[in-house]
Amino acid sequence: MLRKTIAALLIFIIASCGVVKKRTSYGKQRTITVEAAEDTIVSGEVEVMEELHELPVLEKAEDVISTALAYSGVRYRYGGTSRKGMDCSGLLYVSFLEHNVPLPRISYQMANEGNRIQITEVTKGDLLFFKTSKRGKKINHVGLVVAVQGDDVKFIHATTSRGVIVSSLQEGYWNYAFVKATRIL
Repeated sequence: MLRKTIAALLIFIIASCGVVKKRTSYGKQRTITVEAAEDTIVSGEVEVMEELHELPVLEKAEDVISTALAYSGVRYRYGGTSRKGMDCSGLLYVSFLEHNVPLPRISYQMANEGNRIQITEVTKGDLLFFKTSKRGKKINHVGLVVAVQGDDVKFIHATTSRGVIVSSLQEGYWNYAFVKATRIL
């Protein structure tokens, strides 16, 4: 009986954030060019306009982070999207959707959304993707950046062992499993 329980527990842990087909298609980054009339932007106004443009994005990121942090301590549940239990992609799916930003429900599909960024460019609200399975070669875990303090990136995610928690990318396990970062907002 003990062996069956241990085997079941092992299978559950290995499944982690989902068993899904691999689909890796990193599309080309799209660039949109908009020309303004010559008299629209005068020297010095460009910086002000860029700051005003970033303000709503930062506010939205803070709102999404606040929603995600409200689920801290919720236990892990494969496929879960409620306070009764959540998995990693469910946490982000719910947090972004509450602020009218639809995301795919599965972590490897989320990895195909947004723009890929370097880890040195990461800010609050960006997504971090991981491969936590030794056998699998696909992304199966995702976290949301909640703070960047120098080289330390803190992210919220749902773990099978501790539920919804905030971790550091400097932790050996997460640093080793890290694959890429993307910007949705």
